[in-house]
Amino acid sequence: MRISELSARTGVTVATIKYYLREGLLPEGARSAPTQATYEQAHVERLRVIRALIESGVSIAESRRVLDALDHPPASAHDLLGAAHAAVLPSFDGAVDVTAAEHLVAQIGWQRGMCDDRVLAGVARALEGLDDAGFSVSDDVMAVYLDSIKQIAHAEIAGVPTESSEAAVRYVVLGSVLVEPLLLALRRVAEQIASAERFGPAEAGA
Repeated sequence: MRISELSARTGVTVATIKYYLREGLLPEGARSAPTQATYEQAHVERLRVIRALIESGVSIAESRRVLDALDHPPASAHDLLGAAHAAVLPSFDGAVDVTAAEHLVAQIGWQRGMCDDRVLAGVARALEGLDDAGFSVSDDVMAVYLDSIKQIAHAEIAGVPTESSEAAVRYVVLGSVLVEPLLLALRRVAEQIASAERFGPAEAGA
């Protein structure tokens, strides 16, 4: 298909497709003439992935890392998960004390060598943010957080497809990137439901 048809099938403008091509997010099409190229179904699928990433707030640089993990997955499924997380984790400047983070995640089964350093650093930074704000999570609430997140993680990992490496890569990488906004949105809804159940819903017109 020509680039105009690719645009029509995906809803992505020709100008944006050309931008993704320049940025290396979308592979070049097969040249049919010096100034023309043809595109395949794989380009349609790749564009859908790119749009899903961009619309979820993932930057161009982060999207490039995610797509690289899709195109060049490590052999180990566990390493694949690490690559998926590494693609979207921020880089931290300077050292961060992960002692408190290690103590916390040990409660959900963490042992040294299980996790990428940046994953632990992310927990440490989040704990530092709570401390800086003078806010603490009670032991009872933290226990619920840990139990719930462990159940979510086990359910997600149990769902990793095994029929092909491509399916596993797509599930792990996109699941890591795209599901977190859903989890956050569901938490907010659940909090408002719990608040209404405890305090009563807001009066109409209030």
